Amino acid sequence: MASVIESKKACAVNPLKMSQPLGATLAFLGLDACMPVMHGSQGCTSFGLVLLVRHFKEAIPLQTTAMNEVTSILGGYDNLEAALINIRSRAAPKVIAICSTGLTETKGDDVEGYLVTARKRKPELADTEIIYVSTPDYVGGFEDGYQHAITAIVRTLVKPLPVNTQQVTLLPGSYLSPADIDELREIIEAFGLSVIVLPDISGSLDGHIPPDWRGTTLGGTTLEQIRTAGASAYTLGVGEQTREGAQTLLDIAGTPFEIFERLTGLEVNDRLLQKLAQISGQPVPAKYRRQRSQLLDAMLDSHFYTGGIKVAIAAEPDLLLAVGSVLVDMGAELHCCVSTTKSASHALLPAQQVILGDLEDLELGAADCDLLITHSHGRQAAQRLAKPLLRIGFPVFDRIGNAHRRMVGYRGTMDLVFEVANLMLDHVEHHHAGDWPLSPEALQAAASVTALETV
Repeated sequence: MASVIESKKACAVNPLKMSQPLGATLAFLGLDACMPVMHGSQGCTSFGLVLLVRHFKEAIPLQTTAMNEVTSILGGYDNLEAALINIRSRAAPKVIAICSTGLTETKGDDVEGYLVTARKRKPELADTEIIYVSTPDYVGGFEDGYQHAITAIVRTLVKPLPVNTQQVTLLPGSYLSPADIDELREIIEAFGLSVIVLPDISGSLDGHIPPDWRGTTLGGTTLEQIRTAGASAYTLGVGEQTREGAQTLLDIAGTPFEIFERLTGLEVNDRLLQKLAQISGQPVPAKYRRQRSQLLDAMLDSHFYTGGIKVAIAAEPDLLLAVGSVLVDMGAELHCCVSTTKSASHALLPAQQVILGDLEDLELGAADCDLLITHSHGRQAAQRLAKPLLRIGFPVFDRIGNAHRRMVGYRGTMDLVFEVANLMLDHVEHHHAGDWPLSPEALQAAASVTALETV
């Protein structure tokens, strides 16, 4: 269990943390035919949009209520109503998802009251679902915004239904890539179960070229699927950040749940397969026994390069736990751990302490480490320290293929283990003949032997 130390610096230096509205936006991007909206200034939305575009290398639908100095003081109802009407008439989304920002939260806008008034004044909004989540960016972090967005989706759209014993709901954590979600869907469906992924960025941000264009999200969890989640026999959550949403599903529809603290590693995936076998009444498919054996062999091959190394890692809490725990399983030591916000995940981390801080804290603690792990904003620290850097989390904007990177399941864990081992293998020192100079006596003896052979 790691003790948590909160940094008391006057300012953040090279910030690690991404904001709550950005995390909520990612969740909303996993809904089909959705238009996420940030209720705040254009600058807040533009900054988040740039990060999302650079990470996924895709067009991102994201709108703003464009608050200015006057509306920030007098209230944002007119801006919100205008945004709703314009989005409805131009993009015709099935869902408009609104997240607040620090600007409107500081003012104290009653957005829920605004939405009631807007629906009364504008009957043309009747055919559009509107979701609102409070995400002030001066508290919490990326995971918190994502967590609250899932809860808001469930609370707004899910209703109790007769139970379908062969259907489960999967709540993926914010750090899971589209490829991770595809992997988990494949695993669940291998047991003969149908799965509703909420939210599902594997349908909207997986890097495909769509046959048509529309101004909203292209793919993801549909409205019908979200409503059908009320019939699921079980909820599976990945990461502590999904607990709130799973509890809300339990409160609304009575759906029991289990939260897997991570699905990167050996033992946790064993537990997942056992749970799926229990839910479905089916045995574990033979291919997963094979994949488990392959992972064991991969860990055996890789531990020569990971055993004993010191690691400095900075990430959101659930991602920190997922990657850090696997590295410890591989014989590494978590020498410096930095995270963004308080979480129950920190209690499970196999390290002495976690600092709630920034990338300067990571750089200061990484001087004696062999490997740095964080997102792309840590690349300058890695260069200054001359240490290898493993890029994880959000944003990773200086690498291509983030949507197809996989870290869950037996295969995803194997991919991660190989990636770390190969990174360390690149920095293994290889000796040459000149590294062990011979003594003068040895050189003289060698010269004598050479002379005799010549004669």
